Amino acid sequence: MKEQVITFKVDKALQETLNKIPNKSEFIRNSILEALGNKCPLCGGSGIMNEAQKKHWNKFMEHHSLETCNDCDQVHLVCKYE
Repeated sequence: MKEQVITFKVDKALQETLNKIPNKSEFIRNSILEALGNKCPLCGGSGIMNEAQKKHWNKFMEHHSLETCNDCDQVHLVCKYE
């Protein structure tokens, strides 16, 4: 998916606060995803699993798989016991 640029207006106080954040774009993206309830529950939106998370993920994947939905063309988890 190609990324798109979105702009929005903020008051001066919020602008000053955002200017203190090293990576404003990442912060804003993560904040919006969290507010919408779309943040990955495993990595917390970082896109990277730590070693402990990876260990749990590998165990979980012994009985699950990632498949692409025929209807919406999105990847989702499928339990092998269904």
